[in-house]
Amino acid sequence: METFAEVRDFVKARHELMIDEPFLLGFECPVGNRGRKQSIFLAELKADDGKRFLRVETPVVPLEDFDAEKCLRINLMQRVGYLAVGDLDGTAFIKLCENMPYASLSGDELAYVVDHIAPIADRFEQVLENDSDIA
Repeated sequence: METFAEVRDFVKARHELMIDEPFLLGFECPVGNRGRKQSIFLAELKADDGKRFLRVETPVVPLEDFDAEKCLRINLMQRVGYLAVGDLDGTAFIKLCENMPYASLSGDELAYVVDHIAPIADRFEQVLENDSDIA
């Protein structure tokens, strides 16, 4: 995939979009066997040198429910994705993210990242939010 339009076509073939903007997509990814879903957002980023990346992110828990040291320790153990902080509806949230360069982006790679990030984020959410499904 070389363009965000190709990413959009790939995602639309697999998921119903809840956000469909020029460089931002949002959809819910089913996780587990209890009907839980995890919100996934895709956005195009451009580096200072002009290289383009696809950011995959999903909200996990409000920042106030988690401490920074734990986030950094989890980041060290992650093989796919990293924890970051971003706002969601005016609230600081811990998010699980992955930046994927367009230069090597394929549908299989994108599906792999989404299929791994969604259940990891959902497990964090379940543990930290007493089994709630907030994201």
